[in-house]
Amino acid sequence: MGYAPLNKDTADLTNGYLDTVVDGIPAMKGIRLRDVPSFIRTTNPDDFMVRFILQETTRAKRASAIILNTFEALEQSVLDALSAFLPPTYAVGPLHLLETGLTDRLDRLGSNLWKEEPDCLEWLDSQEPGSVVYVNFGSITVMTPGQLTEFAWGLANSGRSFLWVNRPDLVSGEKAVLEPEFMEATRGRGRMARWCPQERVLRHPAVGGFLTHSGWNSTLESVSSGVPMICWPFFAEQQMNCWYCCGEWGVGMEIDSDVKRDEVEKQVRSLMEGKVGREMRRRAVEWKNLAAEAAKGPSHRNLRKVIDEALLGNV
Repeated sequence: MGYAPLNKDTADLTNGYLDTVVDGIPAMKGIRLRDVPSFIRTTNPDDFMVRFILQETTRAKRASAIILNTFEALEQSVLDALSAFLPPTYAVGPLHLLETGLTDRLDRLGSNLWKEEPDCLEWLDSQEPGSVVYVNFGSITVMTPGQLTEFAWGLANSGRSFLWVNRPDLVSGEKAVLEPEFMEATRGRGRMARWCPQERVLRHPAVGGFLTHSGWNSTLESVSSGVPMICWPFFAEQQMNCWYCCGEWGVGMEIDSDVKRDEVEKQVRSLMEGKVGREMRRRAVEWKNLAAEAAKGPSHRNLRKVIDEALLGNV
């Protein structure tokens, strides 16, 4: 369509070109160039990820079936568009809701890159319902020391309680060190952890909002738990996930990549106290219910179809 790769002139990254609305993508009316995956917004047409995506898109057409960790009510129009040119496409998510009966075995196996600190759940038990902002930027997102400081003081100035997953490598090239003044200012209402059992945290009644990097797993877990989000997308498909949360599903608000403490404070207050936040929570509960219905109904049936038809050949 001529939108990407971007011109060799990197000015396109800052001159407003990324606000261009991309026409012609089925089921994604109104999406901007800044919202498409960052790999596509490269200035180098020979970039490895561009070539990899083109290769895998071509190979997908030769597959027996395509399975996606989503559910029909959430992305029906996209699923319909993909089904027009791909092999049989099945929505089998949210996968973490289909784990019933396998939970113990999956917990023993483990899949986290960091060791969980389950005692953060005990801290949540001591908090009022819907009072805590959960903060987690995922397992690989990194930020600058300045961004860490802005997020920290935004949370502090909001006056809200928070549970913040602060990985040792969260700050690029440095340890994630927070100022003693911040720790003192948030004493008694802030809980720091290196990693948490996120699904259980999001389901906890004390959690009222999620400050997230908008990775797909985190997004789907939050939607499935009925928790609205403040989105700070970093790279890959996270910008697109943010676009859906904020514009299509009504459960998110976006914070600028050039994060400032005043904006963090404002959005946290809006999410946890304001009219916009109340509407987002209402929508989030609706999606939570639809996700639960999908796990028991359409997604469960689709998973059986994948096994019976695509894997066993029982057509």
